[in-house]
Amino acid sequence: MDDGTGIFIGGGGNGQPQRLILKRANRHGLIAGATGTGKTVTLQGLAESFSAVGVPVFVADVKGDLAGLAMPGSPTASMHGALTARAAELGMADYAYSDNPAIFWDLYGEQGHPVRTTVSEMGPLLLARLMNLNETQEGVLNIAFRVADEEGLLLLNLEDLQALLLHCSENASELSGRYGNVTKPSVGAIQRQLLQLESQGGDRFFGEPALEIADLLQVDEQGRGFISILAADKLMASPKLYATFLLWLLSELFEELPEVGDLDKPKLVFFFDEAHLLFADAPKALQEKIEQVVRLIRSKGVGVYFITQNPIDIPEEVAGQLGNRIQHALRAFTPRDQKAIRAAAETFRLNPKLDVETAITELKVGEALVSVLQEDGSPTPVERTSIKPPRSRLGPLTDRERTIIQATSPVAGKYDTTVDRESAEEILKARGSEAAAAAAEAKAEKEEAKAAAEREKLEARQRAAEARERARLERERKANPPMAEEMVRQVGKSLQRQVVNKVAGSLLRGLLGGLFKGR
Repeated sequence: MDDGTGIFIGGGGNGQPQRLILKRANRHGLIAGATGTGKTVTLQGLAESFSAVGVPVFVADVKGDLAGLAMPGSPTASMHGALTARAAELGMADYAYSDNPAIFWDLYGEQGHPVRTTVSEMGPLLLARLMNLNETQEGVLNIAFRVADEEGLLLLNLEDLQALLLHCSENASELSGRYGNVTKPSVGAIQRQLLQLESQGGDRFFGEPALEIADLLQVDEQGRGFISILAADKLMASPKLYATFLLWLLSELFEELPEVGDLDKPKLVFFFDEAHLLFADAPKALQEKIEQVVRLIRSKGVGVYFITQNPIDIPEEVAGQLGNRIQHALRAFTPRDQKAIRAAAETFRLNPKLDVETAITELKVGEALVSVLQEDGSPTPVERTSIKPPRSRLGPLTDRERTIIQATSPVAGKYDTTVDRESAEEILKARGSEAAAAAAEAKAEKEEAKAAAEREKLEARQRAAEARERARLERERKANPPMAEEMVRQVGKSLQRQVVNKVAGSLLRGLLGGLFKGR
């Protein structure tokens, strides 16, 4: 029931099919609902429909079951009866199980191809958020990045950043005079946060080869868009790393893709699961960046769909950009839940035949309230909708299946081996070694000059002493000539005795040597 103009979402209560128009799919969307109401199945159905019409998809697999997109469903699966019954109910005459072309990714390189970026590409704003830095520490980090730019220091991994921070600490006084206050305690605090990030596995995310955005925009030989599936079950243990990575990826798409305006279908659809993590404790500067990216990235041909339990987790400035909405059931157990229900109801275009607030609490699993943008850009009246069943597997893959799919993916072998080229760490280390060698050479030259000066001084003293002695002897000779001559004779006799003794000793040694030799 999908075609070149739209994809089928499900059957509306008005008897009309609810379809997401591809031309409006880059106006973003929201999939919301309490746990267990069917958000993941809705996401899976949308992802495989986008893929089928040639639109690449990126999705984070938070629970591990979206990997099933890569395999067809099975008649022996426990949900087979329910899925085929739902398809028949919705009039899906062409319903059949099928797989989707998929590429697996993993920041840790365990369940998919490694995903990396460089520290330079991540930038100080996202890094500051990732490390939970305060305003002062973020300022120091910005100065460090500026130093790296001015000194041509390439920042690839966390080791490079640690080396740069050490360089800044050692030159804190000079840098403070040029850029503003750089204190060793602030630098030390950033270094400690870096160590924490490394302990969470963040060091695996930084390095080369870095992810090329073009690898997320591929189609297979049948014209189906590849679904890039990020293994996020382990990553969710570090929620800030998860949210920061996805925001970085959105930012890279925004910066690298050209302006294309409104296309007949998106170039990429990006599903952001657990979207509330993106906005939790985000500083004002980061929230403004998120709003900017969401507002402008549609002109790059990218549609962003946020998946969250509670729609009020999305800030109003961002929620206002989400034109296509699928709302699963919410529970009115707490005042906050009741507020969320009212807020969700107010976002839909009014349907006189439907009490939206009541319907939100009565929706069954697999049902949702749907309102999407029409051809003219206006939203459809909200309809209670039975969501279509997916054609791919509902559940995870086996290790063997994952290994085979990964080995045959279009990027097999491209990212698996880390490359460590010369960067800030090596450059600063070489500079340090050169400075140490130069200092040692200067010290040796200084010590040699000092020793030469001491020798010169000693020799001068000896020459002066000899001159004084000669002068004294000359004075005595002039004052008492006979005594001086006697002294000369005595010295002569002494020298003569020394010569005789030396000759006699030599003769004696010769005789004794001959005697012993004769024996």
